[in-house]
Amino acid sequence: MTPVSGGRSLLGTAPGSVTTWLSCARGLGAQSQLLRRPVRDPPPLCRVCDLPLCRRRIEFVLSVAGEIIGLGNVWRFPYLCYKNGGGAFFVPYVIFFVCCGIPVFFLETALGQFTTEGGITCWRKVCPLFEGIGYATQVIEAHLNVYYVVILAWAIFYLFNCFTTELPWAACGHYWNTENATNITNPNATSPVIEFWERRVLKISDGIEHMGGMRWELAMCLALAWFICYFCIWKGPKSTGKVVYVTATFPYVMLLVLLVRGVTLPGAYDGIKFYLYPDISRLSDPQVWVDAGTQIFFSYAICLGCLTALGSYNSYNNNCYRDCLMLCCLNSGTSFVAGFAIFSVLGFMAYEQNVPIEAVAESGPGLAFIAYPKAVTMMPLSPLWACLFFMMLIFLGLDSQFVCVESLVTAVVDMYPETFRRGYRRELLILGMSIVSFFIGLIMCMEGGMYVFQLFDAYAASGMCLLFVAIFESICIGWVYGSDRFYTNIEDMIGYKPVFFIKWCWMILTPGICAAIFLFFLIKYKPLKYNNVYTYPDWGYGIGWFMAMSSMVCIPLGMIWMIWKTPERNWCLHLYSFKTNMANISRHCPARLELTALHLG
Repeated sequence: MTPVSGGRSLLGTAPGSVTTWLSCARGLGAQSQLLRRPVRDPPPLCRVCDLPLCRRRIEFVLSVAGEIIGLGNVWRFPYLCYKNGGGAFFVPYVIFFVCCGIPVFFLETALGQFTTEGGITCWRKVCPLFEGIGYATQVIEAHLNVYYVVILAWAIFYLFNCFTTELPWAACGHYWNTENATNITNPNATSPVIEFWERRVLKISDGIEHMGGMRWELAMCLALAWFICYFCIWKGPKSTGKVVYVTATFPYVMLLVLLVRGVTLPGAYDGIKFYLYPDISRLSDPQVWVDAGTQIFFSYAICLGCLTALGSYNSYNNNCYRDCLMLCCLNSGTSFVAGFAIFSVLGFMAYEQNVPIEAVAESGPGLAFIAYPKAVTMMPLSPLWACLFFMMLIFLGLDSQFVCVESLVTAVVDMYPETFRRGYRRELLILGMSIVSFFIGLIMCMEGGMYVFQLFDAYAASGMCLLFVAIFESICIGWVYGSDRFYTNIEDMIGYKPVFFIKWCWMILTPGICAAIFLFFLIKYKPLKYNNVYTYPDWGYGIGWFMAMSSMVCIPLGMIWMIWKTPERNWCLHLYSFKTNMANISRHCPARLELTALHLG
């Protein structure tokens, strides 16, 4: 294989293989420095998939948008607003957005674009002593791949139940309904949509101590979700590149339709007022700030290695700064609009039942599977609207799952290129990861699986571990590698330096704010409760903390291992060896070699 930027070769797969559209941009990035084409020339073709580079970039941007604009915007953000005091949640959210979200999002994307490496080897090039950051991000992502796809299984289950003349959660009288289920206003009754979720979909048990039997219907839906995910990735960009045109735009159409329908329902104003009017007292709760920070990181795919992997396939002169600002604003704007759609429906449900809005929905991850299904039952041709809505959820989740799996695969392939860049070994690696993740995910398809899902959500992939990783990412780039040096690298790529505020965030604000919230969480930690009622046993909390520590411990262990491997245990050798490594990155391009050597001293 012909080596490309940084000594890294192409994937070594035939046209139509996994992420060919990503690979092509990397190869052309190196060539563009040596070859200056006249403006009148046609767009250069990708030497892997033979498509114009401009077309590949459009599909790349759509794929990134599909990754960061996912289920978290429609399902998680409104739930966190409901949980954390409505509009008061916007205070910590905006602070994290400006001081942490945009800076870290840009840091990871630019780092991948400059080093042309994935989530682990990029940190090895920058500073081997901090290589543990890469391992930490991939451990978090491995946890995420296991439980995130379970939400897709729920959506697929709902989709299959939409092919009826009357939606099964629209009325009572089914075998899963209790005698308390009713369609009329009664404060002592339960809604059929809630009973469908808890008694038909989940068949939820009394607690994690009673896992119960396997929900084989959910297990089959989980298998179908992994089947679709695997073969969409395996087919490569000639199929996925076309799919993102639909999966990245169709959810917006449906969200707009549901928003218009929601605000026209009676009681919608009260729900929106509950969404916007803050409960300031909630800001004293550290969990509100932790949820705001982790929502920014989770929704933006920060500290997961995804952005680094995607950025590594960009052409060297791609304006990643412009793309990052645009995508960050689009992401948060989508979350904000989705909140209106959710809370307008909650206001309508409270109006129908004549109860406070706080009593309308469960304070759990099933909010979107309660509020939105209720909304579509109010529309003409409700089965059709329900099908479209759950198809939207599936598209949103698949986009994110594509990149999560691909990022983890890219990290492994980059570490062992000679092993996995041969024949169909990369495809077999994806298959192996999918099978392992599927079997682990089966635990969450049992009757007590929701309690396990909550542990994953609260500890493994959306807890303080993301803040912990962000602290060390900022320190590594802002202080060890040097923010001035990195700004010079960015200027070499995009032609100008970003605003000074981002550099200030890398050095002071981002690590400072993340460290403060991290310590605040530890001091005032509250054990997880399901629906604010069920308390987990001690061993359940132990499992949660083990999953959280499994990622965070990678950073100090990585440092210890690097120091141990260094002759005479000289940690300074690994701390500063990035100078030689980063100089080697530029050797494929004489135009950058002189500039990089100048700033590396």
